[in-house]
Amino acid sequence: MYLEGLVISTQQLPLVIAGPIVRKVTENSCYIWVCTSIADAPNLSLTHDKTTINGQAQVESIQVGKHAYIHLLHFKSNTHFEDRKRIGYALQFNDSSEQTRWDNEQEALLYNNQTLLSFHYTQTPQTILHGSCRKPHFHGDDALTQVDVLHETAFSKQTLCPDLLLMTGDQIYADDVAGPMLKAIHHTIEQLGLFHESLEGAVVSNTDELATHPHGFYEREQLLPQIATNTALSSLFFGAKKKPVFTSVNAQNHLIGSAEIIAMYLLVWSDALWPNITIDSEHVGEKYSASFDKEKHAIEGFVNALPRVRRALAHIPTYMIFDDHDVTDDWNLTRGWEQEVYGNPLSKRMIGNALIGYLLCQGWGNAPEKVSPLIKSAMEKMRGNGIEKHDDFIDELLEFDEWHYRLDTTPPIEVLDTRTQRWRSESSMNKPSGLMDWEALCDFQHSIIGKEAVIVVSAAPIYGVKVIEAIQKVFTFFGKALTVDAENWMAHKGTANVILNIFRHYKTPPEFIILSGDVHYSFVYDVRLRFRRNSPHITQFTCSGLKNAFPDGLIKWLDRLNRILYRTKSPLNLFTKRRNMSVKPRHPSMGYGELFNGSALGVLKISHKSTQVECKALLSNGKEVEFPPIEND
Repeated sequence: MYLEGLVISTQQLPLVIAGPIVRKVTENSCYIWVCTSIADAPNLSLTHDKTTINGQAQVESIQVGKHAYIHLLHFKSNTHFEDRKRIGYALQFNDSSEQTRWDNEQEALLYNNQTLLSFHYTQTPQTILHGSCRKPHFHGDDALTQVDVLHETAFSKQTLCPDLLLMTGDQIYADDVAGPMLKAIHHTIEQLGLFHESLEGAVVSNTDELATHPHGFYEREQLLPQIATNTALSSLFFGAKKKPVFTSVNAQNHLIGSAEIIAMYLLVWSDALWPNITIDSEHVGEKYSASFDKEKHAIEGFVNALPRVRRALAHIPTYMIFDDHDVTDDWNLTRGWEQEVYGNPLSKRMIGNALIGYLLCQGWGNAPEKVSPLIKSAMEKMRGNGIEKHDDFIDELLEFDEWHYRLDTTPPIEVLDTRTQRWRSESSMNKPSGLMDWEALCDFQHSIIGKEAVIVVSAAPIYGVKVIEAIQKVFTFFGKALTVDAENWMAHKGTANVILNIFRHYKTPPEFIILSGDVHYSFVYDVRLRFRRNSPHITQFTCSGLKNAFPDGLIKWLDRLNRILYRTKSPLNLFTKRRNMSVKPRHPSMGYGELFNGSALGVLKISHKSTQVECKALLSNGKEVEFPPIEND
């Protein structure tokens, strides 16, 4: 039931709503993300072997609701952290009663025989975890829980924990939301007093109407912006007068307000609010009851796994980057899509709200110094009465071009922004944009030239499955890129040529690892340049999704077709943009063919004494799928 009209006491709420999540960690500093129900931010202290670490603690805080405050805690040590030694950290509240509450809440986040939350830093990571596409109502278990299993095993056996976690896109699904999750989101908004907002050019005038609107559940496409059709074909497909601005096929519960976005993050990062949430079917049409009940069962399974996810994120440095579903499906796919979406005040507001959520709940902890201008602006505009100059703030977010970042490890990790720096097609509004434009690719090349090795995080695989890319190319030819989600590195001629030339450049790193997700299946490719003796060693490890998968029958068919049409000596390879490269798949130890389908967490192991790269998919049930390298490669 909803709590509308009731006065909520902070004593009824968890002190810490979500987090703590360990974010950026360097050789002498760390950042911890946390959301509390009180304004007073906790202090952060560090210890090593029961000895207090001396340094400076700072905190930045942003109010997102009457009882919701997001904080980024920062501690800079006077000395360097010892390599792979666990650093204990503690949140310390000024009020003794609040400290007691937190001490009690924190118990669930500690492993056996642990008295403090902890993390470690290393300059030379050897075990890197990665994954993407975590859809709460997917009917399968959450593979992100395996991060917790790895830590639990390491603590019990006193072995090394994984070094870091990379979340490579679709950490939330803002455009594909289950009805029960939307109920929980509205309950959370009421509990925390998250800020509502007025809307321009919308059916509803304010987001506080969404929870009770007749089209608020399973019919939100009727609340989303539409434009006049301008062709006979458009009228045939979308009706006589209007077609939707957003192209997501699952927009029935698309998130709209910034409060909905923030609530979604709090509910997928933490289990703290869920015990007080009651999901009922009020305001849900009778014809959707079967879908609602089915989704409710899936959401219950998701919630049951959240304590393990929350505990894991409190113990490992975690880095994130957006993909389309963090905002909306097909985000910036074509120049025509951008013109329609950003030309409408409601759809522009929705994109901006999703970016507000990304900034505060994901981007802030990746590279705090890069987003500091945005955080300063957020502090000025997000106060106790809501978001001031909302549209101005969204304009700042849309103009920002520094979402990408780098981790100065050995090898360095380059995390690419493949969503906001697009290479737009000049020949057609309906052709796919390149995932990165010329300037962004040149900056990327400049940052890696001369390095011995590099790890690159790209939400979408750079080397995709050829038969799928061919199908996307056919649809693009007929002006239907949106129909098949034609987002791949080879879809735009300019982007494809530049990225492949980067690999062919004589100063490119000799050891190249690409980590990606997005596609909802997993595979590993070893890539070498043809006709070149000193080809770089390129390994691409695609692991997707954490809680999502491709339709099994369809992926089997596509896998088989790809192996038939694009086998090693197939003449069709001559017609691909990668014809000067040898792309060899590593065959998974389970499943069939070259592609593995199932929810999984990627485990990358690097040996700094050799060029060997070990790739495993850790399934949600704990089983491992190995991708052994090809002998004599």
